[in-house]
Amino acid sequence: MTIHILNPNSLVQVTDGITRAVAPIAAASPVPIMCHTLAVGPPGIETQAHVDGVVTPLLAQAKALETSASAFVIACFSDPGLAALREQSRVPVLGIAESAVLTAMTMGQRFGIISILSKSIPRHMRYLGAMGVLDRLAGDLPLELGVQALADEDRTFARLVEVGTALRDTRGAEVLILGCAGMTAFRARLEIELNIKVVEPCQAAAAMAVGRVALARAQ
Repeated sequence: MTIHILNPNSLVQVTDGITRAVAPIAAASPVPIMCHTLAVGPPGIETQAHVDGVVTPLLAQAKALETSASAFVIACFSDPGLAALREQSRVPVLGIAESAVLTAMTMGQRFGIISILSKSIPRHMRYLGAMGVLDRLAGDLPLELGVQALADEDRTFARLVEVGTALRDTRGAEVLILGCAGMTAFRARLEIELNIKVVEPCQAAAAMAVGRVALARAQ
């Protein structure tokens, strides 16, 4: 049995980054963790149309993996298809955005989100409102870099520091959440640079999936 992490975009380099980010968690997991790329997905999920468009192929991908699954993780910060996959599957299904927010709220009273683009923020606000956690949000600020642009590590890290500093110093964030699966490489560096807890959503969801597997075994 396996925890399957599903990257709904078609960028293999994003999937590779997720694999590296969750490797320490995989080493402690009672079951293997495997990351998958949705080949028919867009190169980055940056709009509501992208979110809506990947749900059907994502569900088909998960259905093909169901018999080997201990849990699924949807590795996009919009958690596309989360409710639908929970309805379809017999195993736990975790979304990285939901998992990151829940994890951040155990680390501090107010969390800040670093988004890729301004147009992502209304989508996040709708989701956080549905979760009932807007009163814990310090702020959500964009890098104004698309998913593919995150591959420029120097430029991306400079913007992460700038935006993270604003969330910490002007918005009162006690914890930061990286608002895209394409930011996996930067968590540790940013935490050291800003001296603040930083949650990488794929790690948060993978850890929660491992916990759900362990809980099922205990029960």
